[in-house]
Amino acid sequence: MRFAKYVLICATALTAADTGPLPLIPKSVRFAVIGDNGTGGKEQYDIGMQMEKLRETTAFDFVLMNGDDIYGGKSDSELKKKFDLPYATLLTAGVKFYATLGNHDNPNERFYKPFNMNEKRYYNFKNGNVEFFALDSTYMDGPQIDWLTTSLQGSTAAWKICFFHHPLYSDGKFHGPDLDLRTRLEPVFMKNGVNLVFTGHEHFYERLKPQNGIYYFIEGSSGELREHNLKQSPSVGKGFDTDRTFMVVEIAGDDLYFEAVSRTGDVVDSGKFARQTAVH
Repeated sequence: MRFAKYVLICATALTAADTGPLPLIPKSVRFAVIGDNGTGGKEQYDIGMQMEKLRETTAFDFVLMNGDDIYGGKSDSELKKKFDLPYATLLTAGVKFYATLGNHDNPNERFYKPFNMNEKRYYNFKNGNVEFFALDSTYMDGPQIDWLTTSLQGSTAAWKICFFHHPLYSDGKFHGPDLDLRTRLEPVFMKNGVNLVFTGHEHFYERLKPQNGIYYFIEGSSGELREHNLKQSPSVGKGFDTDRTFMVVEIAGDDLYFEAVSRTGDVVDSGKFARQTAVH
């Protein structure tokens, strides 16, 4: 089995003076990222308000959900409390949410239309020059891996982004990386040109240094938080584990810009990197 090697170009972290609204380049792809959000608590509502403030500035029009979308009860009233109301302004504005299943989710959530899963545990969709692959990491069976491999091979998108719940790489004290999942998925990612991976499960924010040429982000603190749970490690590019967060991302051509924002509106991490060039 041959794997693609990547040349990483222009991976830079922005200084404090550079932080703020994204470049807002015309016709770029802009989206938000949340994870482990569905608590129904005040903090989730705070994040929802900050997301709306940034939407008004950046005009992002869809959201990736990294799993644990609905904690606890799944009744209609609970769905309203834990999804409809926290993001009501975003939903009214036409923002689409694309969910993945976490270990606290019921697989039947795939039938909940606002999650845009088309009744599937795993699926893909395209926006501009980016194709997104939503996976079910709670049940990573052979058919799903076969589907992912075929879908990635058939993709003509410049950027290939996967998002799911359990992280392949993590410096969390509580969970840490899912090594079995890494063994199964990383070869597929490397061989088929995946550029970027978003996960949750760990209740903090972490940007990892590139692993085998792929960028990994953990966004799992949009509702839940596990304070001071991030270990000091050489693989940590940036971490934040003292408040809830979400991300906003912009992709323009071969450049990707990102910001991680706390529920008080502080930019806790930001940066830019260029799309990797595969060398076979």
